[in-house]
Order: sequence, then structure tokens, then C-alpha cells
Amino acid sequence: MAEPVRMCAGCRERAPKKELIRVVRTPAGEIVADAGGKVPGRGAYICRKSACLAKARKSRALERMLETSISPETYDILAAAIEATDG
Repeated sequence: MAEPVRMCAGCRERAPKKELIRVVRTPAGEIVADAGGKVPGRGAYICRKSACLAKARKSRALERMLETSISPETYDILAAAIEATDG
């Protein structure tokens, strides 16, 4: 069986789901980085690169995909999560 492929919100390139970070808007309205891929809610994917998060932030792609506004503090938390997993 083929591995699921998802598109990065920043660079718009397709990659295997396991290589990307899932960003989720929970039913409570929180924006969280979901390392395990099991958090319920509306999700979007982003590469494990700071540059991709910067592109997604500038184009507001994550906000459109998650259908909500994202605060600068939340982007900082997402950046820290990406830096922690950047390989």
C-alpha cells in the first residue's frame, strides 16, 4: 500500500505525510503542532523547514487552510516546534 502524500502549505511541494508536521485547529479553536497526527480538528501540513513556515505565514496559507486567524505568538510556537524537529 502506498504511503499517504500531503502538500506543504509553504512551498506547495508534495511529500510523504510522515515527513511533514501537521498543524491543527482544534474544535476549541486552538492552533497546535500535532507530531503524532492524531489530534482531532481541521489540519494542514508544513515541511520541517523554517523557510516553509515563513512562506506560509507571509501568504497566510495556514490561515486559509485552517479557516481562522493565527496570532504572532502562535507562529512563534510553531517555529519552535519546527526548529525542534528540523533535520
